[in-house]
Amino acid sequence: MLPRFTRRLAALFVSCLWLTASAAQITPAEYLGSYTWTWETEGFGGFSGLEVSADGAGFTTISDRGALATGRFRREAGRIAGIEEATLTRLGNTFGRVVDPFMADAEGLAIDGQGRIFISFEGYHRVWTYPTLERAEWVPVAPAFEAIPNENGGLEALAVDGQGRLHAIPERSGQLTRPFPVYRLEGETWTQPFSIARSNGFLMVGADFDDEGRLYTLERGFSGFGFRSRVRRFTLEDDRIVQDDTLLITHTLRHDNLEGLSVWRDAEGDIRLTMISDDNFQPIQRTEFVEYRVPEDS
Repeated sequence: MLPRFTRRLAALFVSCLWLTASAAQITPAEYLGSYTWTWETEGFGGFSGLEVSADGAGFTTISDRGALATGRFRREAGRIAGIEEATLTRLGNTFGRVVDPFMADAEGLAIDGQGRIFISFEGYHRVWTYPTLERAEWVPVAPAFEAIPNENGGLEALAVDGQGRLHAIPERSGQLTRPFPVYRLEGETWTQPFSIARSNGFLMVGADFDDEGRLYTLERGFSGFGFRSRVRRFTLEDDRIVQDDTLLITHTLRHDNLEGLSVWRDAEGDIRLTMISDDNFQPIQRTEFVEYRVPEDS
């Protein structure tokens, strides 16, 4: 017989699975499939931010060790079945040299309508933009960024809206019940136009806007046994959240450590949520692309 503590822990684990699985069943996003990406090349893994092209064919992602990967999806019946034309490039710093390891923890990725690449880094919290991958340029630093502790919890999510404005959201808000601040860059100035409620132990790890100006967030929970994920969609009017829809809640161990989110519209007019997991360069984890569809009437 299992020791009493182990039995209680197992019962708690089963209860958590039941509750999160029940929640997942009532959310509107439809699971389409997962694809585990393996690639025998130096520096592969640790992927966080993600951008997918408007047609769902190409992708860009960044790694925790300061690299940027691109490739194309091979799809069968609309679902990811392989990766083609993959490249992995080490990012440069503002002096045109390979970014130092202690400054290389890239977490958030956004690409604007002109193709400009923005990457947020954790540890030394900042956002750089890349006219070329060999040399970065500074994005203005908000005073609020300097107050973020030098640990996990920095600017994890980046997104560009339809007006070309960059948004940044930290992974942690500082307190369990404190909303996540959403920072916006307009010109050379960061403001905080609104916040997003924090709940149920989820932390912010990814964000994107759709073609109607709605903000989507990918959030991660960790139970001690594995990861769970939540995707929410926010409809905005005059910098106010007027509708908050939970599109997806997964149970623990359903997917790996999903950290990157990209939103695009498929040929049927439905929203696709494409996500990538960060394997933390651990052999017990995996790099996977995960896709869900949100029907237009949801």
